[in-house]
Amino acid sequence: MSPGRIASIQVSDGGVPKRPVERAEVTPAGLQGDRQANLKVHGGPDRAVCLFSREVLEALAREGHPIRPGDAGENLTLAGLDWGALGPGARLRLGASVVLEVTKYCDPCFKLRAYFKDGAVERILERAHPGQSRLYTRVLAGGAVVVGDEVRVLEGRWA
Repeated sequence: MSPGRIASIQVSDGGVPKRPVERAEVTPAGLQGDRQANLKVHGGPDRAVCLFSREVLEALAREGHPIRPGDAGENLTLAGLDWGALGPGARLRLGASVVLEVTKYCDPCFKLRAYFKDGAVERILERAHPGQSRLYTRVLAGGAVVVGDEVRVLEGRWA
């Protein structure tokens, strides 16, 4: 798979939308400066970092959904990857040192309705639209990430 890049980085003090930042420190708990409003369904070691595809966001906007990076609660918006080929178990290297492992698809929350035409959050539900969902990841190796950093899908052992 060809490398992609980090198109944008987003954090918030809880809830959506998340606001853009140029760089972030990735730790096993997630991005420094980011927090989730509901820890029962977001955050924790297996949901530390949420990823979304810039290309999926652009397709949603073309369909008339008023959504932008960070509106869906993602921490990292990635560009140039075959999003439909990613799923649980996939590992990605971001920049020089960060390694993430996809743990699960991220079901949309009712709080995202404002960013979808007619409140149609199911548009990013994996069961309804395969390859269009956000992805939750765990942090295997932390470090700094910057907008524009390369993203590679890793084959085999990551270390």
